Amino acid sequence: MSFPRTEEASDQYRDLDTLPGVDVLSLIAVAQREAIDAVADAVPDLVGAAEAIARRMRGGGRLVYAGAGSSGLLAQVDALELPGTYGIDPRQIVVLLAGGREALFDIPSGAEDDGDAAAREVVALGLTTADCLVAISASGSTPYVVSALRQARNAGALTVGIASNPGTALLEHADHPVLLETPPEVIAGSTRINAGTAQKCALNMLSTLVAIRLGHAFRGLMVNMKADNEKLRRRAVAVVIGAAGVSEATAREALERSHGSVKPAILLAAGARSLEEAVAFLKSRGGDVRDALASLAADDSKADPTAVTNHRRTS
Repeated sequence: MSFPRTEEASDQYRDLDTLPGVDVLSLIAVAQREAIDAVADAVPDLVGAAEAIARRMRGGGRLVYAGAGSSGLLAQVDALELPGTYGIDPRQIVVLLAGGREALFDIPSGAEDDGDAAAREVVALGLTTADCLVAISASGSTPYVVSALRQARNAGALTVGIASNPGTALLEHADHPVLLETPPEVIAGSTRINAGTAQKCALNMLSTLVAIRLGHAFRGLMVNMKADNEKLRRRAVAVVIGAAGVSEATAREALERSHGSVKPAILLAAGARSLEEAVAFLKSRGGDVRDALASLAADDSKADPTAVTNHRRTS
């Protein structure tokens, strides 16, 4: 009987239950590395998808994830982290999970087959050409996920399909198909292992590049995070220090003036005269800190050709 790659039983794991623990975990570790290699092969496709998503989100469009089972849970994790890490408006992030919120606690086995439910949920969102949907399924044929992608595409939304089997419906119907050709699972059919690892890695890469293109990272720092606990407030100080090249005292003062908002604090630490001016520079450059700092420096030079970038801070 023929099985897709994600369902194959590999001979190298046939006697897995008889092996010492160290050998079992060593085999799993090797398989995980092979799964990551599969993601590396998909980098060009992930880049194309991320750039297209960022263009739509920059205009206010939504990023919708659709998944079932383990794939859906991984999508939920990725989505939940974007507002806190990158300050993305939670209203721009939506997750369609087969079985609904209850599936976060107990995954209903039949929910992944309910394509009609997925179609209804997509219709209810009112997707347009401004929006994007990323559909994740290891098999590439999960009815709920395929139906969500098809309905989103019918509505004109940009679609990305991520799957581990070639030639499947999810990849064939996606605007941006991403094949993660992972090895057969250590436990046959348990796609939470190899395929899941590849999916987590691919989603990390996809959403990180989107955030970078939206201007939410600068010099490898989270410049648009929400500093809403003590750990993140300390991190915000470190971010301003690293981005603006200033002392801790200056960074703290800038954050106080910006009411904890990191991007304007960086501009204030670099010499912007007021919060309003810092915000204006950021707005004029689409929220991009690097470009805003360059504009601030150019403005300084026009005012005084002999001035250095940070002269306002000392004036």
